[in-house]
Amino acid sequence: MVSPTAFARTLVVAAFAALLAFAPAHAQQVVTVTTTTVTWTYDGTEGDDGADYIDEDAALLDDAALAGDADFAAARRYAPSATLATLGQAKARFGPFSVIDGTTVRMAGDVTSSTPRQFAAMLAAHPGLRRLEMIDCPGSLDEEANLVLARAIRRAGMETVVPSGGSVRSGAVELWLAGVTRRAASDAEFGVHSWADETGREANDYPANDPVHAEYLGYYREMGMDDARARAFYALTNSTPFDEVRYLTRDDMARFVALN
Repeated sequence: MVSPTAFARTLVVAAFAALLAFAPAHAQQVVTVTTTTVTWTYDGTEGDDGADYIDEDAALLDDAALAGDADFAAARRYAPSATLATLGQAKARFGPFSVIDGTTVRMAGDVTSSTPRQFAAMLAAHPGLRRLEMIDCPGSLDEEANLVLARAIRRAGMETVVPSGGSVRSGAVELWLAGVTRRAASDAEFGVHSWADETGREANDYPANDPVHAEYLGYYREMGMDDARARAFYALTNSTPFDEVRYLTRDDMARFVALN
């Protein structure tokens, strides 16, 4: 169930995702990504999901075990134009999806309220699709639709892949996590940041036991993370402010979920 603040957060997420969406796919602009460390403390009260929060200083969230600080002041690669040009070979298009052959579909673009229906129509027309290649995916303009799509990807038994030069950011990371099997090239990038509500309050502005956190933690568990990793990944994403992006590598993501 989507929390009462989900719709409002969607509006704010939409604004940030739109900025990312209009960044040139071939941009080589260098930006400095500021990273912060947030420590989740447990006040002795369980949240509505019935489990404690772990301290971000635990091994799963040890920044020294993630990519070095220099890696987080990185170029916004996004998908190169040459890679995006391959979408022109599509047999059919459904919103951000381009069907390449009988088993492969490529995705480039945002998730909107229409995207789950477009995904369903695509599978109805091409039931053999099994591989989703995520080329340049800025995130979601509709948070609820994004989670509907993610669960549809899982039900369809699809493999999710970020190929060489590929980029998934914000809500698109949740889509990649939905793969029954997940793959990523060594240079794939994963951009994460905190969510924010309509008042500008971000995840870390809410108490650790606030029910608003349960919907995210529940999703990560549903996609195969154990409880500790779900909490660690959620805290990691929220350690970067909403209006910034923290870039993670393939190896960083492998600390939280199995890659094939």
